[in-house]
Amino acid sequence: MTSHTSSSLADALATGTVVLDGGMSNQLEAAGHDLGDELWSARLLAERPDAVTEAHLAYFLAGASVAITASYQATFEGFGKRGIGREEAARLLGLSVELARTAARRAADAGSERPLWVAASVGPYGAMRADGSEYRGRYGLSVAELERFHRPRIEVLAAAEPDVLALETVPDADEAAALLRAVRGLGVPAWLSYTVEGLRTRAGQPLEEAFGLAADADEVIAVGVNCCAPEDVPGAVEIAARVTGKPVVVYPNSGEAWDARARTWRGRTTFGAEQVKAWREAGARLIGGCCRVGPEAIAGIAGALAA
Repeated sequence: MTSHTSSSLADALATGTVVLDGGMSNQLEAAGHDLGDELWSARLLAERPDAVTEAHLAYFLAGASVAITASYQATFEGFGKRGIGREEAARLLGLSVELARTAARRAADAGSERPLWVAASVGPYGAMRADGSEYRGRYGLSVAELERFHRPRIEVLAAAEPDVLALETVPDADEAAALLRAVRGLGVPAWLSYTVEGLRTRAGQPLEEAFGLAADADEVIAVGVNCCAPEDVPGAVEIAARVTGKPVVVYPNSGEAWDARARTWRGRTTFGAEQVKAWREAGARLIGGCCRVGPEAIAGIAGALAA
């Protein structure tokens, strides 16, 4: 068995709840890898692809059914700054999908019998800048300019045949509009996930408006939030479900806050597996964790949802 299954992820979301993985970066750091440069976890696609596979496998074995690829910060522009040409950058983007597939095969060989899927991560423009602007948005670029930035790498990721494209950590409704335009016609479903503060995007737009952009997008199989505080999830789930009628995806951080200047996390953890049942009751169908949420927490989510 591989992560390709007879059941699509959209079918699974229509009938039940699916467990997502947790943070890629914290799992790699826990394994001893230094991510202290602008490429973040994407650097290991070139230098230690085996480590990326091991990180995916840890989450599959913990109970996740969806692996999000290590392509969040992988862009032609970001790789170009490191002297990596477009051909090699495209290879690394495709490799991110294959590494997750390899982990799924290994999980199946280890006895996993549930369907396993691969989500190709498409991070925001601000991730490439590596200056924390993915938590602010408002880059000074038009929707058309953002679409031109995103479309080439989305095309490469789609060609690698993931089960879904994860348009994630989107801070700004303008960027969401660009991403929704960029995925049209590629034949790969997508989910759209904002990073939020309260009931607004990080750029300050009301979530009703932000989620409304995806309501009529046939490519989008789920909408929701990620890379936010756990306490921001319930209100966002209710709005996403009401505005779009689509399944809701949620994968918040641990509750700690990222200090972009110091490049470190501060504060305390507020994430707990006991919260996920309420999220499911509110409409969440794809549930996991983002930064600082590791395999142990994902196992807790899987257990709570199964119970």
